[in-house]
Amino acid sequence: MDASVTAAGFEAAQAVADAVLYEGYLLYPYRRSSGKNQVRWQFGVLTPRTWTLARGPADCSVAGSAESWWQRTECLLEAGDGATLHCRVRFLQVQRRSVEERLPGGAHRPVDALTAGSRSELGFDEAVPREFDLTFSLEELLAEERHVPLRISGGEESEPLLDDREQPAGRVLRRRWPVAVSLTASAAPCDTAARLVRLRLHLENVADAFPVEATRDQALRISPIACHTLIAVRGGAFLSLLDPPGWAEEAARACANVHTFPVLAGGEDRRDLVLSSPILLYDHPRVAPESPGDLHDATEIDEILSLRTLTLTDAEKREARATDARAAAILDRVEGMPAEVMSRLHGAVRSLRPVPATAAAEMPDGAPGGEHDGEQDGRAEPPFRPSAPWWEPGADASVSPETDSVVVAGTPVSKGSRVRLRPRRRGTDPQDMFLEGRTALVEAVLLDVDGAHHLAVTLEDDPAADVNRWYGRYRYFSPDEIEPLPGEGGPGERGE
Repeated sequence: MDASVTAAGFEAAQAVADAVLYEGYLLYPYRRSSGKNQVRWQFGVLTPRTWTLARGPADCSVAGSAESWWQRTECLLEAGDGATLHCRVRFLQVQRRSVEERLPGGAHRPVDALTAGSRSELGFDEAVPREFDLTFSLEELLAEERHVPLRISGGEESEPLLDDREQPAGRVLRRRWPVAVSLTASAAPCDTAARLVRLRLHLENVADAFPVEATRDQALRISPIACHTLIAVRGGAFLSLLDPPGWAEEAARACANVHTFPVLAGGEDRRDLVLSSPILLYDHPRVAPESPGDLHDATEIDEILSLRTLTLTDAEKREARATDARAAAILDRVEGMPAEVMSRLHGAVRSLRPVPATAAAEMPDGAPGGEHDGEQDGRAEPPFRPSAPWWEPGADASVSPETDSVVVAGTPVSKGSRVRLRPRRRGTDPQDMFLEGRTALVEAVLLDVDGAHHLAVTLEDDPAADVNRWYGRYRYFSPDEIEPLPGEGGPGERGE
């Protein structure tokens, strides 16, 4: 691969791709004995086909099978025949670490744990990152499919453990099993007004016959873990599947992504890079600049995890260090974190807006923001109470969830409106799909800090609706996920 492509392309998404690679690798409290670390490897696992089929339906793209033997990426590309595609397939290979004690005479016997000098070791499954770089011309993929085998051999290493006198006390054995994956790449033109190509990448575990009675841990030894793909293009640009232009919406809906989903990666102004991840992401995902390092749980708050890690007892920290080298690195980083770095984890302001004139008038003399005229685009700013927290609806008099309305399909919808729920097929909570077609009552029309509307609703056939309403516990949908029922508008429609 051209080094300039790697530097200018894949590195822009490296931090996010690494977070995907190690997501859930080892969770707080980072100890082998922790219950949450007894079942690992949850994302992007491609298990052997025969073993997988014995545990689920023949088509593992539907619910019912915990693992799959394949994943498929389909994305849209604006490019001429001269475009070049650079693909990087990444995954983890399981590595079994076992400990053996040295016996008199030089023989060894397996043990669960061993302490030699200041070092403690536990038997545990580690992982080795693997990458494959491939280059295709778009012209060749339009002409025919390309099949590429991706194989990693097994291996075994031994590391001696020495006691305080530098004498052999035992050894650590690390063993890996072969992993065999196949990549099939193809492309096809889309039926659109402008030239558009659908790119397809199919990854499959092609391990030899594997016993169906094997345990999951045994199957994982020959399975790629956290499998994902980076795709860079020269001479073209990718389209977002989450927010495609109008002329490409039908082509975007036709893309069938299974067990992985591609999003635009790199900076907001880039369309030459895609990350296809087994974990759902938005376009242009990024790691917060305040984050000093991976904690293997990107859905958790760095500050909370760091503070909780500091509360571990000395015995718990010793076990964590003996569990895995990456756990030891987390402990070292958290324990040595400077105060200013820890302080940055507390929060960050990403955007600011001018203080309205009405608020400035209430500020004491000399307070910043007193020179704003309170108008933007000729419109006066609504009243604002600086003494109220920004998250309280009463802080902004222009926001009134009880009386606000939003127009959906030409119909004003407000508190009291009856609607039918139509959850989006993508980018929503999967559990919302169970509510497809159900009717609901709008309880409030909310506006978030980004200016987007949300409808708080209660299900009409929910026997707990009155209790949820009393608690203020609602379900939330965007305006494009509801269908107003005819003649069922709220107070705004009735002219109240």
